[in-house]
Amino acid sequence: MTEQISTLYAKLLGETAKISWAELQPFFARGQLLWVGTAQDLVEVAQAVAEDDGARVGAWLQAGQVAKVDETLAQDYLQRDPELWAVVVSPWVLIQERAVGTSVH
Repeated sequence: MTEQISTLYAKLLGETAKISWAELQPFFARGQLLWVGTAQDLVEVAQAVAEDDGARVGAWLQAGQVAKVDETLAQDYLQRDPELWAVVVSPWVLIQERAVGTSVH
């Protein structure tokens, strides 16, 4: 990683926080939520989005490792209210479900 990329990663990591589904619903309504699969590093994905790295983001989208939050997932989150982590890369809010006790990255 270059120093600039490392700095961006650290900045995004510092802006990542736990959040409830209730707090995310307005972003879902505006179509601004991106789901990140648990196998991915949330901050690494956010960094790729921030850097407009279409190749990496496209590959994750194609593989189903990143996706816009759809109605089915939104209903699941509403019913279960899982622990979610989020980071903002405007206009997107990237979210990832975490098992209790796991770290952010």
